[in-house]
Amino acid sequence: MLESFPMCRRVICLLSWSACVMSCGFVLFSSASAADSLTIREILDEPASYHLKQVLLSGTVRNVQPLDPYRLPAGTTCYGAYLFSLEDETASINVAVFGICGFPTVKDPDVEDGARVELLATIQAPSHGGYYLSFQGLKVAGEREGILQAVADRITPLTE
Repeated sequence: MLESFPMCRRVICLLSWSACVMSCGFVLFSSASAADSLTIREILDEPASYHLKQVLLSGTVRNVQPLDPYRLPAGTTCYGAYLFSLEDETASINVAVFGICGFPTVKDPDVEDGARVELLATIQAPSHGGYYLSFQGLKVAGEREGILQAVADRITPLTE
């Protein structure tokens, strides 16, 4: 029946996606300033001013670490997550790529060591609580934990 109402299917898909995002505790923010590329040093020097803001970075991928499946607090299992460092000429930052939740799948990381990429990411600054991705899966950061992490929203390969 929904086949005859393509708009309804789109709305149902959008609502399902929104419910998944909200139940996972993740919110994507958009920012007009995300179009201007920053250096990693700028973020490291003043992480609080970038907390939960979307930024554009570019650099070289280092130390890609695929993660085991992890569970969200609601009980859903997520697959295909990984961590890596992004390095530019000024510094490096830890990057988390969250997994695909609810659908058991085998997925290799989208990047490899040494690749040059442009990264659109949401910054999670230290001492603000919230979630972060670790080798043990999704963790809740305490108020005093010093976790600075860029959560990948989009990764685009760069060609030289």
